[in-house]
Amino acid sequence: MKILVINGPNINMLGIREPGIYGKENYGARCRRIREHADALGAEVTVFQSNHEGALVDVIQQALGNTDGIVINPGAYTHTSIALLDALKAVGIPAVEVHISKVEEREAFRHISYIREACVKTRTGRGIEGYTEAMTFLAENFGEKSK
Repeated sequence: MKILVINGPNINMLGIREPGIYGKENYGARCRRIREHADALGAEVTVFQSNHEGALVDVIQQALGNTDGIVINPGAYTHTSIALLDALKAVGIPAVEVHISKVEEREAFRHISYIREACVKTRTGRGIEGYTEAMTFLAENFGEKSK
């Protein structure tokens, strides 16, 4: 199974940005843990991060035909980006929306997710475990063994 993990704006600042909300582990360490989990699943993983909406749309579109599942933490674009929603709908790849914090318990604007409509599952407030749970869900439900 090939999984694409996408991280939006400011995720590269993990460990620095509001550690009380997002934790003290830096982005590089989180990426290593994601890769380790992919290895344990027997999956191939690509991890991508950008602060630019168009770059996120491009990587979603480039996944068409060569990716089995997407794990996406769109960061602040969750609440603003119809472009990401449209890209996910266009490619039709099973996607899981992930948020490190419990967005539903934060500011009211964070309760709105434009991409949720194109996702098969959402994980919030689980930190790095949200990513690994999303990867496991995709492998179990959309990987080769599930077919």
